[in-house]
Amino acid sequence: MYLCAVQGRRCVMGSNRRSRYAGGKKRIFLWISLAAVVVVAAAVAMGVLLVPREQEKKITPVDLLTEYMNHIPKQEYEEMYAMLDTASAEKVSRDAFVERNSAIYEGIEAQNIRMDDVTYDEETMTVAYTMSMDTVAGGISFENRAQFAVKDDGYGLIWSDAMIFPQLGSEDKVRVSSEEAERGNILDRKGQVLAGKGTASSVGIVPGKLENRETAVGQIAELLEMTPEEIEEELSAQWVTDDTFVPLKTLPKVEEMSALTASEEERQKEQERQDKLLQIPGILISDTEVRHYPLGEAAAHLVGYIQSVTAEDLEEHAGEGYTSNSVIGRTGVEGLFEEELRGRNGHRIYIVDAEGNEKEEIAYTSVQHGKNVQLTIDADLQKSLYEQFREDKSCSVSMDPYTGEVLALVSTPSYDTNDFILGLSNEQWTGLNEDKSQPLYNRFRQVWSPGSTFKPITAAIGLESGAVDPEKDYGSEGLKWQKDESWGSYFVTTLKAYEPVTLENALKYSDNIYFAKAALDIGADELANGLDALGFNQELPFEIVMQQSQYSNTDTIDSEIQLADSGYGQGEILVNPLHMASIYTAFCNDGNMVKPYLVYREDAQPEYWYEGAFSSDTVNRIVKALDKVVNDADGTGYSAHIEGIPLAGKTGTAEIKATQDDETGTELGWFAAFTTQKDMEKPIMIISMVEDVKDRGGSSYVTRRDKQVLENWFRLT
Repeated sequence: MYLCAVQGRRCVMGSNRRSRYAGGKKRIFLWISLAAVVVVAAAVAMGVLLVPREQEKKITPVDLLTEYMNHIPKQEYEEMYAMLDTASAEKVSRDAFVERNSAIYEGIEAQNIRMDDVTYDEETMTVAYTMSMDTVAGGISFENRAQFAVKDDGYGLIWSDAMIFPQLGSEDKVRVSSEEAERGNILDRKGQVLAGKGTASSVGIVPGKLENRETAVGQIAELLEMTPEEIEEELSAQWVTDDTFVPLKTLPKVEEMSALTASEEERQKEQERQDKLLQIPGILISDTEVRHYPLGEAAAHLVGYIQSVTAEDLEEHAGEGYTSNSVIGRTGVEGLFEEELRGRNGHRIYIVDAEGNEKEEIAYTSVQHGKNVQLTIDADLQKSLYEQFREDKSCSVSMDPYTGEVLALVSTPSYDTNDFILGLSNEQWTGLNEDKSQPLYNRFRQVWSPGSTFKPITAAIGLESGAVDPEKDYGSEGLKWQKDESWGSYFVTTLKAYEPVTLENALKYSDNIYFAKAALDIGADELANGLDALGFNQELPFEIVMQQSQYSNTDTIDSEIQLADSGYGQGEILVNPLHMASIYTAFCNDGNMVKPYLVYREDAQPEYWYEGAFSSDTVNRIVKALDKVVNDADGTGYSAHIEGIPLAGKTGTAEIKATQDDETGTELGWFAAFTTQKDMEKPIMIISMVEDVKDRGGSSYVTRRDKQVLENWFRLT
């Protein structure tokens, strides 16, 4: 009995359709005699019909060899053995045959097996052919021959090891060596690592050093949050010996637990756990390389994480170089740029003799390390925004409004991507999924009711269409208004009465009534057309797919009330925050909407999504008003004022309630701010949205926190 030592893995293989060749001819009988006619007539009379008999199909050695090869990708080795001739079956046992063939074919990950150039010598009963297949080390092709012998029931394959590879002897082995590709790093704009190599602690057992095994296993299970049964299952694997290190779980390396990803209490708790483990005889803790995410929760929804491939992944990505030991980007940038990041392992297939000496190389592919992906993201800004809103249900986007570089994408609450690398327990996974605050939910990809941050957009459309006169005094209506009695009990409300009721003041004081009237003046069709021209109901041209902004749940704005509510960002208006930021860039670029982008470029130049979205006059009027929102003491965004920094912006509060009289509804708080000077050292735009700001200060809650971020950005604190 001989064994094949192959370093390989099982794989999912395709199959070929079996084909057979039928021999013989159908004979046609011509009855030319009267006697024959009489016979047929008699037969018919007796109920018997004479039919020509088709010759039995003859199975050729070519058919049998084709069938044999079709069994390989389906891992049907016993069926292959059954096709051997008597003498071959006497030389090699079924078990040895199955073990030899399975180890080699599965070890090299043979797929797409095919025969070409097939010829058959009937005299010698020999089939000559060219064998081709895809392997872990690439495609291979070689000429081979198969000889058959006559059996009682047809033909049998005269088998030898050369059927696998012509140069393979009975004492030879096929080996597969691999060089693992390094996954590329994800970097921020300054080269700071967002995803890259890290070190964790691998905890395992040397079985022969365990004392009081049952008690020790119980202690280990408790400390590692495993069951004793799970540990015993690992220890019972066939490859385990008394001196083998059996890894059980990967834990954080305490020295690398940063303040951002873990509190001091958490670090101390982890240190105590690992100290207790080391007190148990037989436990070893060693360093192991892992994928590490330095920002942890702060960038989880943006960067994403990797996981080991599943059977479904292998099936979906068949032929792309993945193996059962591979990892794959599952979410975020890790998934988006999987092709660039993952690299390709190097593999070598070769034959060695009984002494281990190399005889021949069968196939070779060199390793291709993954490429680094550098983003426009500023890690410090990403962390700053996360820290301000980490306890909220929120999202924030930031970009350079003059180049389109996206500087931050934050969603809170969040989760630590490093936990997915170390391995989540069932309890942890359940906790994440059942958490009512939805930490796995990526909020910056969604659409939200924008509230008053939408008013500058309404104003711009009104000015462009000529429906809004910026100097017209709409007149004070007090704190509530309706067009006429046809609205029934429905009123538009606002928070402050002022005079004169002009566009600039309406933006500064965030007057709902003014913008309801403005929307009615614009008209439903003109407003819808204006929004379509700004990218509503369209895919945002950005690397990460964002939900599309909308102005209606249908194709149109269906009523006056809906139209009026739309004017101040309510009704059925829903906007993605990054789309909102792109629209706002038109106020910084003479009316041109900048296209946001995520992959870093050395020479950052803007690309426009829509050129000439607004005129220069429209932009100047709106920016002047938004400047007063932030820098005038009466402006709704004055709490974001920073002396010496040219900021403009708009606050917003969106009511989420079933009816106008509903007092149980909640509120979304918004703040959008941008620098108004292109030539300043660090221009920036930030748009933040926070859920449930009712009774917490409304939009001012968001404004105050964004101010802290802006002060950090300009290094004023």
